[in-house]
Amino acid sequence: MKKTKLVITSFLMLVVLFLIPSCSPESYSLDGIMDKSDVKFEVTQDLVAKPGGNVVKLKNLTPGIIPYFSYTDSKGNALGHSNSNETTISLPFSGTYNISLTAFGQGGSVSSTKTVTVTENDTSLFSDPRWNLLTNGVEGKTWVLYMTAPLEFIGKPESYQNIAVSGHGWWPNLSDISWAGLENKDWGEITFDLNGGYNVTVKQTNSALGNTTQQTKIGTFNFSLTAGSTNDRLGFNGGTEMLHPMVASYYSSAFSFTNVQIVELTETTLAFIAIRADGDYLIYHLVAKQ
Repeated sequence: MKKTKLVITSFLMLVVLFLIPSCSPESYSLDGIMDKSDVKFEVTQDLVAKPGGNVVKLKNLTPGIIPYFSYTDSKGNALGHSNSNETTISLPFSGTYNISLTAFGQGGSVSSTKTVTVTENDTSLFSDPRWNLLTNGVEGKTWVLYMTAPLEFIGKPESYQNIAVSGHGWWPNLSDISWAGLENKDWGEITFDLNGGYNVTVKQTNSALGNTTQQTKIGTFNFSLTAGSTNDRLGFNGGTEMLHPMVASYYSSAFSFTNVQIVELTETTLAFIAIRADGDYLIYHLVAKQ
């Protein structure tokens, strides 16, 4: 009996050894990576829909690949992407744009890029008059801090929307609030424009007493509008922030100068809320630079 089991066991081991090579994975050879010249796609500007070329149709013409469209502005800022074979995009600003198709195949991926030029802004996006009040469109608009009466104190209201709805608080002259630590000096300026993008340039003066050193930063901004201007907000990108005359430690940790609520915007005035370290609300006032 033992001999029989030994024979069977040996036979099974031989079968297993025989089968192992036949069960090994098949080897697949990948196709060679496509050449850049093999990536074909169409970029067509719909001049009927928008004479400035703001509407752009993208179409993949490369068979057997997974397409990935991406597009950037002339500065390399990413604007969007799509993995559809055909898509339509809108470019609201005048300027030069790079549109790339990355073709993914068995052998890897390869990209090809085309350039388009938009000759004018799509003004329908900026039809709300608040855009022009803030930026003066393509030409741009510069704002400076109003140092005659820079601060307005409004305490700790349960809800504060804007000056038109909520009214003014205590708005003293600079000489009346020496304890606030505000120095009467050139605090710099902030410029918004819509020349090919949501552009912002901030020249900020050092907050140390007597220090007039200025640092200039360039970035982009977002302007979020609400009905009745109850919560209009400015957001800043690229390391920029709203022009201000105080060090960050003076403010609540819940407050940031990179995202501020606008509480007044006219042809000549721009005001925003800041939250002080003790929780009180302050309003800073800027005026259009002459």
